[in-house]
Amino acid sequence: MKTTGNILHSGLLALLLVAGLSLTATSAHAESSDQKHYLIAQSDPDEAFDPFSDYSEFDEDSDEEADVNFFRNGRFLTVGLAGGYRGFTGNFADQYSAAPSFGLYLSYFFDLSLAMTLGFQTGDHAVKFGTIDGGGNPGPTYTGNVSITSINFDLKYYLNTQNVTRGLADLNPYLLGGFGQFYRTYTISGIDSYSRDSTMGFDIGAGVEIPLMRKKAYLGLQAAYHYVNFSDESKTIVDNTYKLDKNLSGDFYDFTFILGMNF
Repeated sequence: MKTTGNILHSGLLALLLVAGLSLTATSAHAESSDQKHYLIAQSDPDEAFDPFSDYSEFDEDSDEEADVNFFRNGRFLTVGLAGGYRGFTGNFADQYSAAPSFGLYLSYFFDLSLAMTLGFQTGDHAVKFGTIDGGGNPGPTYTGNVSITSINFDLKYYLNTQNVTRGLADLNPYLLGGFGQFYRTYTISGIDSYSRDSTMGFDIGAGVEIPLMRKKAYLGLQAAYHYVNFSDESKTIVDNTYKLDKNLSGDFYDFTFILGMNF
């Protein structure tokens, strides 16, 4: 009897032990399975979302790097005083004398390579017109002054100088192109009235900017060609008996020094 009780007691303990081990294995497997699913869900970049991550408006790292570089090394706005020399081509070179010109420049930068410039420039030039009569004989010569004023809208593209030596890289070379409105006013001696006309034109040019005062200011050197077509070009102006010995025709160019401030 005692032996039978011991056998039953031992069997019951073994059954309980097996049940406990089975329950423990099932719980461990369930926990491992849950943890595995959890890890898979968190490691999927398309489905995972971290509410504590920083917001970024950039899709690519290169976009963010370019923007940071612009805020660190770029300029937003420049204002400059200009002074230079204006000359002429064609028949204008014989009729108008070259002379100094002065102006203002304002540039807004879109990024490190592209800027939009608004320029104002004016200058006075001595003029001398020869005339001939109907038989081709020389007539009187008219002298006076012509004032030429321009308002220009140009885009400036700065060339990449990362692959050149450091000294040349600081020059900031650029190309420019755009259009302008040009005004011309004559004041001729012996004639009481004056005449004024205007025309649209195009600009092309190039220049360099040398940084000053730890890049807070700059000295610019710029050359530009202005293509213009006034209403009286390629025409001979007739004044009663006399007419001009040369047609009014040509364009003009300028070499400009710009002293500016960066903002």
